Order: sequence, then structure tokens, then C-alpha cells
Amino acid sequence: MNEEELKQQNAQPEGESHINPGDKEAPPGTSAEEKGEKVAVEYQDVLGNDVEVPTYFVVEGEDGEKEALHHVKDAEKISDVIREARVNEDGERTWR
Repeated sequence: MNEEELKQQNAQPEGESHINPGDKEAPPGTSAEEKGEKVAVEYQDVLGNDVEVPTYFVVEGEDGEKEALHHVKDAEKISDVIREARVNEDGERTWR
């Protein structure tokens, strides 16, 4: 396969800016709950188990307000939330 054929094979549909359509962000005004229902990828692993990757992870802040974090754009913040969740009141890391 030559270079031009390879480019055509891997070309995205016109108007499509994401390789994975599930990576698209929800339109403004979409609630955290609605964002939390959006799925980025669904597939079966090698054992045949269904795996679902959400587009947004919904987290609740200290003030009780829910925030939807995009799995690509907000990946660093998602990691921070996970780290915070593993720290007890004394500031010690806990492993569950």
C-alpha cells in the first residue's frame, strides 16, 4: 500500500474532528447527570466481558456540587480526584 492509499484509509469522515466519536464534548448547558450517561467506548475484552468507558466522570465537590470531568480533557484532574479519595482525614494514603 502506498502512502496516498494509507492516508485515504485512515482519513476521518468530512467534518469529523475526533478519531473516537465518544471523545466529543457534550454541548454547553448539558447537565452533569446527562454527561455522566455518555459512553466513549464499548467493547469486549479478551475474556468476553463487556467493558464500557464513560466520556465523563461525575464527581462531587466538597460543596456538594456535581461536576462532569471529560475523560481526555480533564484526565489530570480525574487523577487528582482519585488521589484525594485515597487519603484519610490524617492525610495518610489508604489503599482499598
